[in-house]
Amino acid sequence: MFTRAVSRLSRKRPPSEINDSDSKPSSSHQSLNGTTRWATSLENLLEDPEGVKRFREFLKKEFSEENVLFWLACEEFKKIKDEKQMQAKANEIYMTFLSSKASFQVNVEGQSRLDESILEKPHPLMFQRLQDQIFSLMKYDSYSRFLKSEVFLKLKQTEEQEENLPDAQTVAKRASRIYNT
Repeated sequence: MFTRAVSRLSRKRPPSEINDSDSKPSSSHQSLNGTTRWATSLENLLEDPEGVKRFREFLKKEFSEENVLFWLACEEFKKIKDEKQMQAKANEIYMTFLSSKASFQVNVEGQSRLDESILEKPHPLMFQRLQDQIFSLMKYDSYSRFLKSEVFLKLKQTEEQEENLPDAQTVAKRASRIYNT
């Protein structure tokens, strides 16, 4: 899923082509509705494909979408077991997000930058420090603004209105919203 997305990034295609959700159902249909769950923590938002989609839309408007894309790429990287695939993915992440010529360069502290030589012997946690730094940046900066944003507040209001509708109307409204986004 995200491997294809980063591959597209490395070819410098527009980030709008990035597929950031699996075909899994959104966790927003669990016990808490989406926006309520997203508002409890950034972790919950990032576990929900719909939450990631909406957060990306917000970050794109703030010119910081690369942060969530990098975080997602690192999550995918940690799952890779094959050494050759890991090396290819490590190079892809480096070239897309970390190199001085990166097309979607993330803003990490200078001393946190990786030396390119580390790419020769990749390991699943090689980007962890940088990923943690970007997560903190999102958590204490972008995420709090997202929760106050018009995008989030409108979604929350829509969900609250749907909760007050009879079941048949709620299903129709959700279907309409899914197909019209």
